[in-house]
Amino acid sequence: MSRRPTDSSGISFTALYTGAVWHRHGLSDDTLATGKGRWLYRLMTPFEAVSKAAVGGNIRTFLLQRHLIIDHLIDRAITERGITQVLEIACGMSPRGIRLRHRHPLIHMVEADLPDMAGRKALRLLATNRLGDHHQVTPIDILADHGEYQLETVIDRVFDNTRPVIIITEGLTSYFSLATITDFWRRLSTAMARRPGSVYLSESYYQPSQPLLNTTLKALGSLLGAATRSQVSFHFQTDDQAREHFLSCGFTSATVHDPRSWYGVLPIPESRGEPMVRVIEASC
Repeated sequence: MSRRPTDSSGISFTALYTGAVWHRHGLSDDTLATGKGRWLYRLMTPFEAVSKAAVGGNIRTFLLQRHLIIDHLIDRAITERGITQVLEIACGMSPRGIRLRHRHPLIHMVEADLPDMAGRKALRLLATNRLGDHHQVTPIDILADHGEYQLETVIDRVFDNTRPVIIITEGLTSYFSLATITDFWRRLSTAMARRPGSVYLSESYYQPSQPLLNTTLKALGSLLGAATRSQVSFHFQTDDQAREHFLSCGFTSATVHDPRSWYGVLPIPESRGEPMVRVIEASC
């Protein structure tokens, strides 16, 4: 396990592609659009079309499903629970901070990523005067067990620690083995327990039972792992398995959201058959 901020250049590849998907679907701001992201979007388009035709969904489908469900759950936590502190870890070129500050101007929004990506994001937000006391970007390394980039240190530094916080990791956890990310989840639940009422939102991709789809996703995982120099993992096979694992990590409650429950409720694309992505909502 890394004891220092890790090199972000590999995972930046997927962060830029994801940012391009948000922008193409009207969810992002021109400030966050990148030439490399647009190039990756064009490059991936044939693969995405074949994937959707063959298995009823593709990367873009799952990205939009998870993103819009997480957004809805954040809005609900802010309006129904009154939480006004939000931390998005592995923010990449996510437009979420801009959109949340527009919809909820009183929140304290902190975006965090490995130092290189955090620096890129901060420069783009500074260029449009979006950063200030209530919208910050900071470096973080979820694997660090000491130092200024450590999870616990960052949370203590940037928030009022007498109040709950919404913490998001979108597009992060599948780049680590279950053992490695479980250690992060346990540390996160401990930090959240010191701030009762806190909410954690993330996603998980399932290991499908269908042989064709399982083979396809394993191949995709190998490609992404090579591109990002990481270990792409599909951690769970059922909702119950995911829920029980999060409870075992110290969260007091865990809800697994199937995108099919949100069809017709949220403007998310529909998969043919069972979606391979779930959104996890865990509380302390």
